[in-house]
Amino acid sequence: MQHAVGAPQPGRPGALPAASTTGHFPMPAASPVQLPAAGGGALLPGAGSGPVAVLLIGAAGAGKTTIARHWADNRGVPTAHISLDDVREWVRSGFADPQAGWNEHSEAQYRLARRTCGFSARNFLANGISCIIDDAVFPDRPVVGLGGWKRHVGPGLLPVVLLPGLDVVLARNAARSGNRRLSDEEVARIHGRMAGWYGSGLPIIDNSQLDVAAAAAALDRVVARSVQGPPVW
Repeated sequence: MQHAVGAPQPGRPGALPAASTTGHFPMPAASPVQLPAAGGGALLPGAGSGPVAVLLIGAAGAGKTTIARHWADNRGVPTAHISLDDVREWVRSGFADPQAGWNEHSEAQYRLARRTCGFSARNFLANGISCIIDDAVFPDRPVVGLGGWKRHVGPGLLPVVLLPGLDVVLARNAARSGNRRLSDEEVARIHGRMAGWYGSGLPIIDNSQLDVAAAAAALDRVVARSVQGPPVW
């Protein structure tokens, strides 16, 4: 009787699959996503442009996770959504909550989450699946921000900034609960730091007056332009 590749064999209970497989599916070696080829004509996301990797940047309450999920849900090609906060909260016992005080433990867990997200993104891309990662990346910390993501994912990563007005961010944050709800003072401080992205050359979407679908459509247009002429960062 034939057995699926990597399946435990009779007489070998719990036998592990070969190192080159995940479950029953062989996985190609991951490699960093490269810059899209120039001069390829009009390329729309999901229309023959190949897998893309997008980094959606925004403050707490900017709507980046909701918009990233909607964008991934409604593309015409396989697309994954990777939320940094979700991955960071995989740590249960020993979770270092930044709201309890920023320290070396919370810093280390953020770094670990970013590496884990980058590894996941590269494996999705290696298997032909686009991805969008959302994270609050600050312009005044380029080495651990964009520089870190570039190392983790590759030079073809397309960063987009989501920057609604402060009143919108404060209102959205007020509707949150648990450890994702911040104080008004902290939200205002983060929003002020995010304003540093103006003049950076990165595409910025002000979604103050946009619902989720309209903001995702705006992101679609920005990604299409970036694929044709990636920003320098």
